Amino acid sequence: MSKIGSKNTQQEFFVRKLIHSMGFRYRLHRKDLPGKPDIAFPTYKKIIFVNGCFWHGHKGCKRSALPSANRAFWKKKIENNMSRDKQNYTRLKKLGWDYLVIRQCEIKDEKKELLGQKIKQFLTPPRRQGKTGFLPAAGKGDGEINKRAGTSGP
Repeated sequence: MSKIGSKNTQQEFFVRKLIHSMGFRYRLHRKDLPGKPDIAFPTYKKIIFVNGCFWHGHKGCKRSALPSANRAFWKKKIENNMSRDKQNYTRLKKLGWDYLVIRQCEIKDEKKELLGQKIKQFLTPPRRQGKTGFLPAAGKGDGEINKRAGTSGP
C-alpha cells in the first residue's frame, strides 16, 4: 500500500479531464490551502477533492472495507484521515472557500454525465433573480427613482 500515490491518481485524471472538457480551468495541489486540494478554482474560490473510498472511510461503500490483517492499525489510520478531512473542510470554509468531495465510487464512465452535472452545478454561480442592476430611463414620474440613484430628475 506504500506504493499508492496521494496525487495524480487515475480517478483524479478522470475528473480533471472531465472538468477541462467542460471549459473550466483550474490549479492543482495548492499547498497554501488546508488539505492540499486536488483541484482548485481560485476565481470561484471553490475546491474539488477526489477522495479514495478506502483512505477516506466512505461509509457504506464496499471499497471502504478494512483489511483483515492488522485491523486496529487500519481503523485508527482511517479514522485519523476522516478527522483531518473534517478539520480541513472547516478551515477552508473559514477562509471563504467552498468545496466538493468526489468519491472514488462516483467516478465511472457510466456515471460520467451525472458527475459532470454535479461538477457544473457546483462551479456555476447561481443566477440572481429580481433586480437587474440597471437604472430605469429618465422620464415622467421617475424623479424619485433618480433621486435615490444619486441623479436629478427632468
